[in-house]
Amino acid sequence: MLFRPQYAAPFLATLGLLVGSAAHAQVPLSAATPSDSLSLETTVRSVLDANPAINALQEEVNQAQSRLDESRTYLRPVVDGTVSYTRVDPQVKLQLNPDEPGFQLAPNNNYDGHVTARYTVLDFGRANAAIEAARSRTLTAADQINVTRRDLAFAAAQSYYSILFAREAIRVQDAQIASLRQHQREMEKRVQGGVSTNFDVTTTQVRIAQAQDRRIDLQNQLRNQEIQLARLLHRPESAVTPVRGRFEYNPQPVNVEDALAKGAENRPEVKLAKDAEQTASAQLRVAETSNKPSLTVLAQAGGKNGYIVPNLERVRFNTVAGAQLSIPIYDGDRNRYQRAAAQSAIKGAQARTQDTQEQVRADVLQAVNNMQTSTARYDNSQVQIGQAADALTRAKARYRYGVGSNLDVLDAETQLAQSRLSRLQAIYNYTLGQYQLRRATGEQIW
Repeated sequence: MLFRPQYAAPFLATLGLLVGSAAHAQVPLSAATPSDSLSLETTVRSVLDANPAINALQEEVNQAQSRLDESRTYLRPVVDGTVSYTRVDPQVKLQLNPDEPGFQLAPNNNYDGHVTARYTVLDFGRANAAIEAARSRTLTAADQINVTRRDLAFAAAQSYYSILFAREAIRVQDAQIASLRQHQREMEKRVQGGVSTNFDVTTTQVRIAQAQDRRIDLQNQLRNQEIQLARLLHRPESAVTPVRGRFEYNPQPVNVEDALAKGAENRPEVKLAKDAEQTASAQLRVAETSNKPSLTVLAQAGGKNGYIVPNLERVRFNTVAGAQLSIPIYDGDRNRYQRAAAQSAIKGAQARTQDTQEQVRADVLQAVNNMQTSTARYDNSQVQIGQAADALTRAKARYRYGVGSNLDVLDAETQLAQSRLSRLQAIYNYTLGQYQLRRATGEQIW
């Protein structure tokens, strides 16, 4: 089978998990009106706008931003209000003389209401370390959106060009079938004239049936790509329109060194790997500062009763001010293990960054190689088409004058159709190679 969209198979498998189950059986895309058809740009944009995974990832970004905002509040003072009531029985009295009732030291009903403000004056960078860790996670969430959008855009472009390829291949197959049927009619006239036998007609009919089988395969591929596009768009097929565009061969020069440099700088996977390094480093700083001393000041103002003079029950305004220095002494080596885990995470993130950079280099070189191979196949198919067309003309002439066989004509017809399909396959592979290169270098296609 000629149509093998092999370059992006791993990405489509991943996207299958993102976009969910396929749409129910409805009218195919080809049944929509041409006026509502989609160009490449609108196809990609529609896929990105329709996919719920983008919204889910955006919510993760919002959550990360909220956690960042929360971590910044550690640098601000905390103010709270407290109101309490306490009943104490029996009465607390100082008995100086047995004959006298005694002197009450505290009321039975105790009331207290105050506002307290606390502020950490010094924490040796603990809050700033937590803020940096939260900021790094926010960047990671944002970069993950770019990866998902990139993969969705690549899948949309592949589906778009796969539909164009299948349509062009069906046209080539239709041209072969029409030519074979014309040849069959000529055979039937020659049989009626006694020049040829029914064997030639039957042989031609067999070739027509074989060409029709190939057309059925191409129709199946077109249908599958229509389903895939509907799946990416998250719409019922009756609401999805066909794509429009021209299937052309547009070769472009590629500077491999520039492509490698762009990939190393712009590829979102590289950014994610570096984000992981920054997050691991921030976690190490959090661990290093978690057992540092902290100095907190406190101010409190309010009213309470219980003052001995002159009236225990009277509520009086009072203030409290203080400072607290907290010094960790022993934590059972917990902090040591936390720092060891953070250092290990940094080494792991650095190793993943190196592996990602090597993968980027491999992706760029593979994309360039695919484009070069497709260019060579296109040039070769152009030669084959010229040779096959000339062979078909000569075979028909020889058969017309009785010096050639019908099989020569049929073989030439088949070879010409195969050469044209080979050219289409080369154009398709080269076009996907261009998008594979753009993906490998981190270039946006939406």
